Amino acid sequence: MLGPNIVAVVQAASSRRMVAWRRGSSEEESRAYLQARLTTLFKLLFWCFIALMAFIFSMYALYGEWVRPGSSPPQGVVPKNQPYVYGAFAVGVTIQAFIWRVLLLRKKLTLEQLHHIDTAFAIGSNFIIAFCAMVSADQRQSAYTCLIYTCWTVLTRALIVPSTGKRTALVSALAMAPFGIVAAWLSGHSTWVAAKDVPPNALIAGYVQIAAVAVLLSASGSRIIYGLRQKAAAVQQLGQYSLGRLLGQGGNGKVYMAHHVLLRRPTAIKLVPAAKIAIGTLERFEREVQVMSQLTHPNTVAVYDYGHGEGTFYYAMEYLGGGVDLQNLVVRHGKQPPERVRQILIQVCGALQEAHERNLIHRDIKPANIILCERGGMPDVVKVLDYGLVKELTTETGASQQVVLGTPAYIAPEAVTDPSKVGPGVDLYACGAVGYFLLSAQRVFHGATDLDTCLQHVTKAPPPLAEHGIEVPPALEAILMKCLAKQPGDRYPSAQALADALRDLGSLGDWDDDRAAAWWAKHRPTDVPSSVTEQPTTTLSIDLKERQEESEAA
Repeated sequence: MLGPNIVAVVQAASSRRMVAWRRGSSEEESRAYLQARLTTLFKLLFWCFIALMAFIFSMYALYGEWVRPGSSPPQGVVPKNQPYVYGAFAVGVTIQAFIWRVLLLRKKLTLEQLHHIDTAFAIGSNFIIAFCAMVSADQRQSAYTCLIYTCWTVLTRALIVPSTGKRTALVSALAMAPFGIVAAWLSGHSTWVAAKDVPPNALIAGYVQIAAVAVLLSASGSRIIYGLRQKAAAVQQLGQYSLGRLLGQGGNGKVYMAHHVLLRRPTAIKLVPAAKIAIGTLERFEREVQVMSQLTHPNTVAVYDYGHGEGTFYYAMEYLGGGVDLQNLVVRHGKQPPERVRQILIQVCGALQEAHERNLIHRDIKPANIILCERGGMPDVVKVLDYGLVKELTTETGASQQVVLGTPAYIAPEAVTDPSKVGPGVDLYACGAVGYFLLSAQRVFHGATDLDTCLQHVTKAPPPLAEHGIEVPPALEAILMKCLAKQPGDRYPSAQALADALRDLGSLGDWDDDRAAAWWAKHRPTDVPSSVTEQPTTTLSIDLKERQEESEAA
């Protein structure tokens, strides 16, 4: 057992540096991580020591009778006190197994207790190895072998256990100390003196040099690994939010599951990759969070917080656990009933109307940006998210080579022909395309390339829904086709007008609250990242003048 003074020294050396580790995670996370790493260390070294003893026992069993040629008197290779070696190892692995299987796996230990175990194991295991070297003094090769094992345990601990360089240096030095005492004792042992192959002072000096190298390597390696863990923890920590698994990604950012460090509230965190920031996306991303924070409609995802990290910009928003985006809804469950499609579009229109009244347009309405979920016991609640392409109507630009932002399958014709003059009509066009997709499980247009798809929105009439083998109430199809009109003036004048037209349809089927609740009870999604690939938001540069000349020539 370690004396309290040694433990106190080790704890004092590490306590200040442990604060740095806790910056990247909560104290509970640090404790759980340290316990998991110590469990790995004990498990690994337990089986390594078992394999080592099995090897030594088998070698002595096979070659125990072998005698060194020319030795006088005849001398074998088995140490006289080998049973003590087996006994010491038996005691060591028993204690090790108890700590591993009983304490580390079954109990929740404090950080202080875990540091005690870490230090005690480092010193205790090497104390047993040093004892084996001492009782095997009649076989000089045994001491050298034990020295290798001592260095091996010190370096293994440095690789696995999270620790600062200073703490590792101190623990490693204490772990090497028992063998230093044995090295000094061996320098005066009769067997070593009689051999006259290593002067006593050289033996001690050699041990000091090897021990110093082992301590230096372990401390340096631990410092590097600890620093990398610090950086990784910083990446996974944004403000007061601790990042979890990746939930999804799009053209302008990634969304992660996260928890507030203090409140432990589940949250979704969206952040921009460094490469996106490098090419000027940060300004658009900042506008996104500022716009979303102003929107309070119940069908718009709520924004809680935003900030800057290490080279990143992020915001925390409402976590829609258990929800499913409309893209996955159709891919997994097929064409949707007209009555359900109508209710979804009415809710989308409610979110868009608020944005349009604030002179803001979304510009990237598509199935993947519309989540269907349960909120407060209510089924089929729509949430519109991802305002990453939002545009203020007062912004004006003009050029013959236009930059087109959006998803090609749901982009309005004017967003292709004259992106500088887009208005609320682009969102209404996209609503029509979303409704078309929900009813038919097909996009309005399919092009060989993104550019081809965009041009089809400009030049081709939407195919009737009957071509996809479905029967849709003519009044509902007429509403969608009006949304898909080529000219913005031929569409509904507002999202509210579109919602009113949908409500005026009357009954389209039997999709009521009871049926919706039954659907969710049967098909409630598991809370896992989406595996469906959605056509990403795209930025295209189109030289409209050149395209027009090519068309006229054809």
